[in-house]
Amino acid sequence: MRTDKIFYSLFQAFPSIFFDIIGDTTINPNTYEFVSVELKETAFRIDGVFVPATETTNQPVYFVEVQFQLDSNFYRRFFAEIFLYLRQNTSVKFWRAVVIYPNQSLDPDDQQPYELLLESPQVQRIYLDELGTAAENSLQLAVVQLIIEREETAVDRGRELILRAKQQLADEATRTQIVELIETILLYKFTQLSREELAAMLGIDDEFRKTRMYQSMMQDAMEDAKQEVEQEVKSEAVPRLLALGLSVQQIAEALDWTLEQVQQAAQNQSS
Repeated sequence: MRTDKIFYSLFQAFPSIFFDIIGDTTINPNTYEFVSVELKETAFRIDGVFVPATETTNQPVYFVEVQFQLDSNFYRRFFAEIFLYLRQNTSVKFWRAVVIYPNQSLDPDDQQPYELLLESPQVQRIYLDELGTAAENSLQLAVVQLIIEREETAVDRGRELILRAKQQLADEATRTQIVELIETILLYKFTQLSREELAAMLGIDDEFRKTRMYQSMMQDAMEDAKQEVEQEVKSEAVPRLLALGLSVQQIAEALDWTLEQVQQAAQNQSS
């Protein structure tokens, strides 16, 4: 499940969700833009950065990372990206870093080099399963928590949130966006279902499914699901190709992968 893609769709459609997550209600989310940043002359990309829409001297830049897989080197990469960004963007005077985990078990142990930063207000770690009453009081946070909902209860929870959106949101455009995001999250969870089947399970009518935004988001979701399946198939093919005597270089060329991707796939399949 491509959780990072879902989060970035959420943040782009509703920047206020991010500030709800970090618990800061003093900031006007409309003064920020959510962007992806390519760092010059490196292989680093910061996928989530909230930058002030107009450059100011006192509004911080927010670096956001969604981490749903255990990565022992995560903090070394994350802080390297942040400080490289600061070096290349000397106008930035204030910054904050936010890491979103589904739960504490995925927070890596390699923290000692960054202990002071991690314990400071400058870095915030969010565990979705610990949002508690905040999610009960906020529809947007409840939608975010749907990402970690168990499959057995996810559809029922989706129906509840759609009903809640219809009851609480007077603006039709906002209500439509929320419903679309709920369905997108569930489509990523249940890749075996067609969008028509899922919409029927959620009780979404045909008129809604004809909206342009709905069609666009569903197409993106289906494409991502297709890519995930393709990546899994390629990964499973690597050990068989190695057994046939092909070199890592030959496999990389055949699969249109990098050498590192082939080596990682071989390692994962053998473990």
